Amino acid sequence: MAKCDVCGKGLHFGNNVSHSHRRSNHIWKANIKNVKCIINGTPKRLHVCTTCLKSGAVERA
Repeated sequence: MAKCDVCGKGLHFGNNVSHSHRRSNHIWKANIKNVKCIINGTPKRLHVCTTCLKSGAVERA
């Protein structure tokens, strides 16, 4: 469920690269919070990333 309901930010895939340049798979997860927001005048629980919270994209209840 690690996906923002506002902007759609989710998992990012890439490689860990060691000092000897050996590569292994790595997953970066978005910083998702379960927040009560006001949508159309009613409070509702959403999964929102912290970037959207800081930018004011959602109004907290």
